[in-house]
Amino acid sequence: MGDKNLTAILSKLRYADDAKVVEQITDQMRKVQSRMAGIRRKLVVMSGKGGVGKSMTTVNLALAFARQGQRVGLLDVDLNGPCVPRMLGLSQRTLTITPEGALPPVGPLGIKVASMDFFLGAASPVRWKGPMDLSPVWLGLMEMNVIREFLADVIWGELDYLLTDLPPGAAADKPPVMAQFIPDLAGAIVVTTPSEMASDVVQKSVTYARDMGIEVLGIVENMSQYRCPSCGAEHPLFEGNTDAMCGALDVPLLGRIPFDRQLARTFDKGEPLLDPTYPTIQRYDEIAQRVAALVDLKNVLAQS
Repeated sequence: MGDKNLTAILSKLRYADDAKVVEQITDQMRKVQSRMAGIRRKLVVMSGKGGVGKSMTTVNLALAFARQGQRVGLLDVDLNGPCVPRMLGLSQRTLTITPEGALPPVGPLGIKVASMDFFLGAASPVRWKGPMDLSPVWLGLMEMNVIREFLADVIWGELDYLLTDLPPGAAADKPPVMAQFIPDLAGAIVVTTPSEMASDVVQKSVTYARDMGIEVLGIVENMSQYRCPSCGAEHPLFEGNTDAMCGALDVPLLGRIPFDRQLARTFDKGEPLLDPTYPTIQRYDEIAQRVAALVDLKNVLAQS
């Protein structure tokens, strides 16, 4: 959204702007544009269904890009249930405030991370203050402001990729918010499981993202199988047909990730598994390569 459009919309509000809201928001949007200018590719990871392993997918794709020598940032937009810092072993870290902005903690392989979790104590929930009993719209506005501040005030620097982990399920306002704040969004990666229930909800999520002008780069099927921690054999967990769903939606299947108990345990303890020879890690690397190829192709077509 340009400065002129933003000012035009805000000027229609019928109240005295004693707090200079228009000026503050316009200035912050300029900061967002300035921060985002140094980032080559911006991606969101989303799913209409909760519990599909979206954050695990986001974190491991960020690590995969970093293993490929890319400069990576990760924004955790799940404001009420942030878990990215814990997965990367950053739970005790915080943003460093400077006159130029907030310096994000740096995790494994040099990944820069911003999350609401850095502002919370152990087991402390997010408490929003405002007239929510009078207008539930207030909550959405508060969350939108927090996301804008993460993009505007965090010193991301020069990055090759910024991955944004969107909240699950019913948080339908976040995709359009991200599309508004980052008009040059490279696209969305959608996470599902092969269960029929998840596929049904995810199809709606893909349609919704497209309606918001967000290009869906592809789908990751998580928990496709169960990897035995003893012998490494894989066994089906759900009954479903993700291939058929991808065909109906005309989106590529980027890859399948098994439910891996050993991998899940390491991230749960904040000790991410980084071994590039580990089979499940290799699958994330392959998906990251496919995503990079799709984004590069999109850029080539846009320039031709």
